[in-house]
Amino acid sequence: MLSQELVAMAKNDLSVREALVADGSLSHALYHPRMEAVHKSNAARLEAIIEQYGWPGNRLVSEEGAWAAWLIAQHAIGNPSFMRHCLSLLKQAASNNEVMLWQVAFLEDRIRMYEGKPQRYGTQFQPNKNGELEPYPIENPETVNDRRLAVGLNTIEERTAELTAQSTRENIPTPPDLDEQYQKWLYSVGWRVAS
Repeated sequence: MLSQELVAMAKNDLSVREALVADGSLSHALYHPRMEAVHKSNAARLEAIIEQYGWPGNRLVSEEGAWAAWLIAQHAIGNPSFMRHCLSLLKQAASNNEVMLWQVAFLEDRIRMYEGKPQRYGTQFQPNKNGELEPYPIENPETVNDRRLAVGLNTIEERTAELTAQSTRENIPTPPDLDEQYQKWLYSVGWRVAS
């Protein structure tokens, strides 16, 4: 069943991440090769599913399956054109009540962040120079909580507190050359182009 397949793919993604956090290897590079392999494999399968069925929304794969499809798209970070395509499909699906509005917000923010644009909903966070998590720059930050609440998210202050608590539990150190690695990666996969 398609829903079960998507959920299994998403669970595998999360369990690989959990294992890499537990053994400490997630922090050795910007994008761990094992994590990247899972993301690429899942994205390729989701792309095939989309070609055959369209976006896997609630009616086709249940709410849990639709969540799994969103997570896979959210993690397809090595494939900018596919993520952008997923965003357009998610927006259409949201207008038909096939997915949750917050899923669109997360994917849109992630794409905007990788493109170097301010995010709209404050869903993406980054470590500051002290290693503490803070929201990636937000467009019109004075009204971000209005936008967040409109799509079913909690306030930016509440989310910041949640992520700070989570990062304290996981205690993943950041590589000293993280920003340099990140910039190289953005160009290497096509999120940014040299001018």
